[in-house]
Amino acid sequence: MDGVFKGLFGGKATEAPQKAEGGFADFAPPSATGSGPQGTAASTVAYTKWYRVWERTSPQDFVQEAFIIPFIILVAVLHVWGAGKNRRKAKTWAQANIPVLCDEFAVVGYTGIPQNASSNEGIKIDDKILKEKALNEFTTYATGRQNIAFVDVTIKMLKRYNPLLLFGETLLGLFFDSMAPSSEKVEIVAYPFDGREKDLVPPTPMDIDADKRSKSGPSTYDGFVFAVVHKNAMRRLREDRYDVSLTFTKENAKLPNWLTVMSESAEITDSMLVPEFVKAIEDAGDLFDYLIVTDQPMEKPTTVEEAVPRKRIILSLRIPESSDASDYASSSNMLKAFIRLADRLVTIAHFRPEVTRKLRSTREEEIKRMKRVDQDEKAEERKVAAEKIKKEERDRLLRNMSAEEQKKFLAKEKEREQKREMKRQTRKG
Repeated sequence: MDGVFKGLFGGKATEAPQKAEGGFADFAPPSATGSGPQGTAASTVAYTKWYRVWERTSPQDFVQEAFIIPFIILVAVLHVWGAGKNRRKAKTWAQANIPVLCDEFAVVGYTGIPQNASSNEGIKIDDKILKEKALNEFTTYATGRQNIAFVDVTIKMLKRYNPLLLFGETLLGLFFDSMAPSSEKVEIVAYPFDGREKDLVPPTPMDIDADKRSKSGPSTYDGFVFAVVHKNAMRRLREDRYDVSLTFTKENAKLPNWLTVMSESAEITDSMLVPEFVKAIEDAGDLFDYLIVTDQPMEKPTTVEEAVPRKRIILSLRIPESSDASDYASSSNMLKAFIRLADRLVTIAHFRPEVTRKLRSTREEEIKRMKRVDQDEKAEERKVAAEKIKKEERDRLLRNMSAEEQKKFLAKEKEREQKREMKRQTRKG
């Protein structure tokens, strides 16, 4: 229609746009406005504070960090200080007491013998002598001595490197008797040969020739449990250790009033409390915690294999609060008396037949009790297995029966159960 009007009035018809052929991309025709140069305003980037941190932030945005960062720094400083403090105290104890071990044993440490072992200045306390198992636990080892196979020394310090954990353990120890309060201690465990030198240390040709010239006495002694305990640790020891629970607690006139004796026999007590031994304990004073001579396990045995006697001598000492070397002299004397106690046991710990019979009967009663418990457990297992087989047989029979037969079978089973119940009531009556 538009073309007709254009023809009548001399106009030109509008041409329809031509469709592009297939295979060519459709592009928009260039516009007159777009072909000209762009203005200056379009080319500039709009102003923003995003690239200027000092303009878009303020000190109020870092309030949380201001509280957290000092706390992290404080925890890190306390951790480093606590770990260093524990290492220094452990090395101070080792510097004062390692010479005693060097005098008594051929090998001290984990790799060899320290040089100039007779003087404190000549011993370098390093990883070869004192090993750090944890930030609050250090160990050392000694071997090569008559009557003692080896000695394990464990130094346990406070967890100064973790103040929150230390505070929590201290707080719980005040409110709960089952949790011992945190303390710094040294536990020394000596394992006597007990006549097994040839089994533990094979002899060399030189040793065989020496045995021909001079025969040393046997290193065996009678097994028993004996302890000298600080009264503050008496209750905890009796509750925590099975071997100490076999003893009787008695006061002794030879000891100060802050100590008590746990022993299986009065004869054992009299033979153990010699003047030199008592003096070493008195000199240790508050540093002394307990000394135990035992042949029984620490944990209550549940099988006969666990009840096999294993002789040990255990000494527990507290670590002085100060780092002054003079405060460690008393612990050195106690350590020396403790090591030489093994020699005394070989000499004196051979008791009268009456005492030996009493000690043996106590251990045999425990073994009989464990055997009875073991037999009862096995009988219960056999009973459960028999009932299981019986139930499987019953289920098999029921599956092969018809509905009527199952009903009769269950009725007879119920009748038999009622008769058994009546018989039980008759026996009780």
